[in-house]
Amino acid sequence: MPAAIERVVIVGGGTAGWMAAALIARVLGDQVRTTLVESEEIGIIGVGEATIPPIQHVNATLGIDEAEFLRETRATIKLAIRFENWGAIGDSYYHTFGAAGRNIAFCPFHHFWHRAQDRDYWDYDLNALCARDGKFAKLRSDDPTFALPYAYHFDSSLYGRFLRRYSEARGVTRVEGMVSAVERHSERGDITALVLRDGRRVAGDLFIDCSGARGLLIQQQLNVGFEDWGHWLPCDRAMAVPSERFAQTAPYTRSIAHGAGWQWRIPLQHRNGNGLVYSSRHLSDEAAATLLLGNLDGRALDEPRIIPFRTGRARRQWDRNVVAVGLSSGFLEPLESTSIYLIQSAIVRLLHLFPQGGIAPALVREYNRQSQLEYETVRDFIILHYHATRRDDSAFWRDLRAMPVPDRLAAKLELFRASGVLNQDPLDIFMEPSWVQVLLGQGVVPAAHHPLADGVGADELAAQLRDLAAAKRAPVEQMPLHDDFLRACGGMAA
Repeated sequence: MPAAIERVVIVGGGTAGWMAAALIARVLGDQVRTTLVESEEIGIIGVGEATIPPIQHVNATLGIDEAEFLRETRATIKLAIRFENWGAIGDSYYHTFGAAGRNIAFCPFHHFWHRAQDRDYWDYDLNALCARDGKFAKLRSDDPTFALPYAYHFDSSLYGRFLRRYSEARGVTRVEGMVSAVERHSERGDITALVLRDGRRVAGDLFIDCSGARGLLIQQQLNVGFEDWGHWLPCDRAMAVPSERFAQTAPYTRSIAHGAGWQWRIPLQHRNGNGLVYSSRHLSDEAAATLLLGNLDGRALDEPRIIPFRTGRARRQWDRNVVAVGLSSGFLEPLESTSIYLIQSAIVRLLHLFPQGGIAPALVREYNRQSQLEYETVRDFIILHYHATRRDDSAFWRDLRAMPVPDRLAAKLELFRASGVLNQDPLDIFMEPSWVQVLLGQGVVPAAHHPLADGVGADELAAQLRDLAAAKRAPVEQMPLHDDFLRACGGMAA
């Protein structure tokens, strides 16, 4: 049997590197020795400040106390994203982590709503109702109709430091230094060691590349290639700037579409995160800075910082004995807050498929198969926001409306438009309620509904929906404001 994997070397820190270190230390414990190599000379991108609910699985696995986590990362609660000006200028809708109404077997709620269309779809969504009122509480109910799933906004640089302290306390060794050379096996081509600028050598059996978009190992050494998706997602730059915090922090992210991209607003305890994602072919950096700074809710706390990016994925995210995690594995713009999730998912996938002995080709193939499918389904969901629009006020939006989309997405759109039916794709992290909210929110209303929705009379259906909306609304009246919840649970930093 080939030698077991005993030494794991992580190249790069930040959220990707330290999340990998923390999870490996927690799950594999003493079975492997984990070393993380990073340099203070290399900056951290640090704009991924919004997450989706699976982040709670990471914290639970690590045994992290939520109140401590909230304080240390200056975090706030996230219930949804409010999309503004996406379907048409002046329109807005929520993509929440919850689900509207109540489903029955064979017939999701949106079919009943489609038949009645008596009120706003989000009047039946508890997450949306809480977001509108700026409220939050942890609800305990066995009825999924009244679930209130949530995620967080947090300062990603503080989160990285939090995970570093956690990891080092559990035996992860941090090595400060710049990598100047990489040693490889003369026959197999595997990476055998990193050589630092001062001559130190860090040897390993499995290397995790968290070196960012430069892909120090996966691209510069193994040259796996890159699958570019810029023809579907033309935005190629982000501009970020922090601003003063709001008097009250809202429990949701804002995504505001502009003429050549979109702007994020993320409320934290100590500041607001702001940024503009845009296409450099349609908007200059100077115009982007003017647009961003002119649309802040408070005083800017720094100069805008430009972050060029390329949308797509490494063609193989595990190659030989290198696994790419984070920006080295690919990039999808943060429209649906998936950047940190994709880091998490890559590490969890590696832990599921972690080799007992040497690295078997079947493990590598399966890892890459799952990674590719997951990236593609997230990509399709993001493309949906751009493509399903009625905007024609700029060349940017006209081009996106008219472009051919990936086959999987085209089939999904055709099926929903005709019947309201949505099929769940394997490894798609976005469930049917998410797709329904974005489709309806951007004006894609199906031509028909399921026949089960015609099973009751119009008056009876109206009464049922009225009662359901009232039941969804009732818990909100008893909830504290979002900031009051943070204070009461001990999550508000001093």
